[in-house]
Amino acid sequence: MKPVIALVGRPNVGKSTLFNRLTKTRDALVADMPGVTRDRQYGDGKVGDRPYIVIDTGGLSGEDEGIDTLMQSQVYLAMQEANIILFLVDGRGGITGHDQTIAQHLRQLGKEIVVLVNKTEGMNEDLVEADFYALGLGQPYSVSASHGDGIVPLMEELLAEIAQQPDDDSDADDFEQTGIKLAIVGRPNVGKSTLINRLMGEERVVAFDMPGTTRDSIFIPFERDGQRYTFIDTAGVRRRSRVKEALEKFSIIKALQAIESAHVVILMLDAHEGLTDQDLHLLSYVLDKGRALIVAINKWDGMSQDGRQFVKEQLERRLPYLDYAKYHYISALHGSGVGLLYSSVNKAYESAMKRHQASKLTTLLEEAVQMHQPPLARGRRIKLRYAHQGGVNPPLIVIHGNQTEFVSEAYKRYLVNSFRKRLRLEATPIRLEFKNSVNPFRNTRRNNDKTQKVLERRHRQTKHMAKKFGGKKNKRTNR
Repeated sequence: MKPVIALVGRPNVGKSTLFNRLTKTRDALVADMPGVTRDRQYGDGKVGDRPYIVIDTGGLSGEDEGIDTLMQSQVYLAMQEANIILFLVDGRGGITGHDQTIAQHLRQLGKEIVVLVNKTEGMNEDLVEADFYALGLGQPYSVSASHGDGIVPLMEELLAEIAQQPDDDSDADDFEQTGIKLAIVGRPNVGKSTLINRLMGEERVVAFDMPGTTRDSIFIPFERDGQRYTFIDTAGVRRRSRVKEALEKFSIIKALQAIESAHVVILMLDAHEGLTDQDLHLLSYVLDKGRALIVAINKWDGMSQDGRQFVKEQLERRLPYLDYAKYHYISALHGSGVGLLYSSVNKAYESAMKRHQASKLTTLLEEAVQMHQPPLARGRRIKLRYAHQGGVNPPLIVIHGNQTEFVSEAYKRYLVNSFRKRLRLEATPIRLEFKNSVNPFRNTRRNNDKTQKVLERRHRQTKHMAKKFGGKKNKRTNR
């Protein structure tokens, strides 16, 4: 079992910076402003041969209203899971009354608490640490999360105190075997975090009726019926003209990166607002990356019959090219239709990652060509000879033949539909790559010598004919 380490403290004391330092990643979003982190973020780290799990949490602001209450509940859950709690304080700002309030709560947990005095680079450590003995949590340790000062010796000391237990196979590979990566994307306030909580059956991420609640991309391991998943909760993506703050720009970048790393993407739409231009822009990005796609129309339970009909007609009219995607009409808040998403996600993943034999693909290609021949190109028939698979996620089918550069878009769509129907692929796009067959003897010496002899013979014949018939013509001209 890996020891679990939770990072807690006031807002803007450097918890996310320390999280990135301990995990040697840039998974946590860092900005010089309070309240950036709102959800629990889990990461995997290692010092020497000792692995551990670290949890980044939101800042404890002391407020008991609105979103701060939900953030505090996430921090308390992380404290309950942890073996060691690292309590971060600001060495430059000194001890505050809120630090003392947090320390009082930590003392009641009965767990190992370590006070880290952060941002102490260039300062007298003894003088800085002296103030924080007043917290009553033992000896403080001066560190610098941004520069890494004092981090490795501290972690070696903490992990040495914990008896090393044999790894459980189910826990040791939690962060290596991620299962199906499922990214949930959409505009702000469409219910992405609410859907995550409903799928998991717990309040795993902060869901609040306010646009921009989620700021970071949260990777959440989960297992259901023996199948592993990694849910990725992302920040809402707005139009570029409305994005002003640098923090939101980084949030959007991480949301787009989540799409690239995912196997399956759930695009969430608001049934009350219908399909917007921003939804189409986000959809085009998903299609460019070739990810398996499920469209979830949320807040469906509050729609009238006429409103539901209008939304369905709008989707049919504006997304005719998306006939392969799976559509689900759900209510993330009340749970109606949410359970059916698991089946679609599993089928989409299987379709996107499945390998197909070259013989089978070639047979399907021959049958498709036999039913509908490619059009003529420059007066010659395009010949498609054989096919094989070139990749997965999305499935890539490489087709070899002659004059393949002249295959029309309409015929490509016909081939894609034929492969999808015969291979029974669901919710995933298919990409085709055409390659011209090359004569293997074209550049051999024998072939080149033969070609040169033919050209020389033709040149002699042309010269002879010109001399023979050219002379007669001159005689007629002289007469």
